[in-house]
Amino acid sequence: MEAVFKRGAAARKPVFQLFYFLIFFAFGALFPLLSVYLQEEARLPGAAIGWIMSLPPIVTMAAQPLWGMATDYTRKPIGLLMGALVLAALFGFMYSLAGSYRLFAALTVLLSAMQSAIVPLSDSLALRHVHEQGGTYGAIRLWGSIGFAAAVLVVGWLSDHVAFAVIFYAFSMALLAASVLAARLPRYSMAASGALTRRDVRGLLSDRPFQLLLVATFLLFGPILANNSYFGLLIHELGGTLTGIGLAFLFAAGSEAPFMKAADWLIGRFGMVRLLLLAALISAVRWLSYAVDPPLWFVYVTAVVQGCSVGLAIPTALQYARRLAPERVQATAVALYSAVGNGLGAWFCTLAGGYLLERWQIGAVYLFFGICTIVGVLVLLLLAKRERTAGEEK
Repeated sequence: MEAVFKRGAAARKPVFQLFYFLIFFAFGALFPLLSVYLQEEARLPGAAIGWIMSLPPIVTMAAQPLWGMATDYTRKPIGLLMGALVLAALFGFMYSLAGSYRLFAALTVLLSAMQSAIVPLSDSLALRHVHEQGGTYGAIRLWGSIGFAAAVLVVGWLSDHVAFAVIFYAFSMALLAASVLAARLPRYSMAASGALTRRDVRGLLSDRPFQLLLVATFLLFGPILANNSYFGLLIHELGGTLTGIGLAFLFAAGSEAPFMKAADWLIGRFGMVRLLLLAALISAVRWLSYAVDPPLWFVYVTAVVQGCSVGLAIPTALQYARRLAPERVQATAVALYSAVGNGLGAWFCTLAGGYLLERWQIGAVYLFFGICTIVGVLVLLLLAKRERTAGEEK
């Protein structure tokens, strides 16, 4: 029986890689070009674009806890994941039929409510699979970066030469394919654990290093995620085509894969805080260089440094949040980390970027991103100092 289970797990091993490829292919098909679509096709002003692009993180902050409770109650994460994928595909397709600000906003809320379940549920399943069968999360997650990179190139070219609305069709088709593949993901029994108490959560939130990590996450990941909304506009204003936008995102997202694969080794070699500092410094230099109206070729060349920043920051910060928290509240720690960076930080930077874009130009958006990241570097330096002090005391 054990041999049969192992053979079944081995047969399913590539399923996770293809699944991650598909869901991030969908994200890469839609989100990098959505702001350009709203500006060029829907003819919305900068502030309206900023409001629409800031809605997903707000919805994510509200919806993710509900998805978590539904998962704990039903003990059927794969069923919930399949439902979220199908509904997200439906709302994505309906986007192509919208023609007003209100419809775009309403569909953004609905789509975000479904999308907010996809990555957390997928990550939870992948981490459980790695725990049961071995391997590393980074080796699975890198296929998401590859899928994202492939999408921005292929769909960018199609939107430039066929029709702009292809971004919605590609998004929906990829998610539908992922929903079919999700049925083949391995299932593991979910053991029930004791309920958390308010004292547990208060203890986590009162931990000074964890507080500093949350502040740093807000300042670092806010610009990183908001950049997905404004990077296409930057290239467009510098004279780039839709295909060129796809090419730039290909360089950026594709460069993440090798760094994600090497993240665990680099963490062991240099430590988590040092890696986060390196990623933050690279991001700050990149954002500030985009604020001074650089030539288009410079943007293409520097897009590859995203691997050093985002490719290292995502797995490192996730593991650091888990390490700082006691075992009993590790899931809560990761949820708070995700809500602050992917939710609150992304919302704030995306919304602020929309107002800066309307009042000034795209350069002001990236100047703001650079300032936020520099402040984040200072917070990480304070965190590193506390770690050194704690190590000396031991």
